[in-house]
Amino acid sequence: MKTTSLKTSKIVRLAAIAIAITPILLIANPAAADPGMDGSYLGVGVSAGVTEAAGNDSEFGGTVQGRFDIPNAPISLRGAVLFGGETVSLSPAITYDVGIANNTNLYAGAGYSFIANEGENTQLGNNSAPMLLAGVESAVNSNVVIFGDAKLAFDAYENSSAAALSFQVGVGYRF
Repeated sequence: MKTTSLKTSKIVRLAAIAIAITPILLIANPAAADPGMDGSYLGVGVSAGVTEAAGNDSEFGGTVQGRFDIPNAPISLRGAVLFGGETVSLSPAITYDVGIANNTNLYAGAGYSFIANEGENTQLGNNSAPMLLAGVESAVNSNVVIFGDAKLAFDAYENSSAAALSFQVGVGYRF
């Protein structure tokens, strides 16, 4: 059990560092950035929680995610519903988006994970908590988007200060 906790804490620390550094890298040279992807989308995919704490197992399930593009601004409003555990996590966020190639963005931001039934397991723990996220999205044609991201929720478990980390990948319809 202690070995699992040590491995989990190392994964969470590495993810927190990666998520914290991403915005700095994104802002470092915006003038050289590619046009990236614009438009809003709604998509579905898979979601895997990779951490566990205080006797709560990690979860695997699905996600419904969306992006609302704010025209002429490098920010987006995003939302995700993670399901497949004992309850759902509703996760709204705001992100800073940077084009890295034609029709491709990196994004990083912050939000909150609302657990529908506190104490029940989800991919983002079992306690509502603030979260950071970082990901990539790319339009493969005019209407189809692929996306992937990591979400890190802090103090995400009841009776524990442990963080929860989940990874999502999916496909969406761009409009």
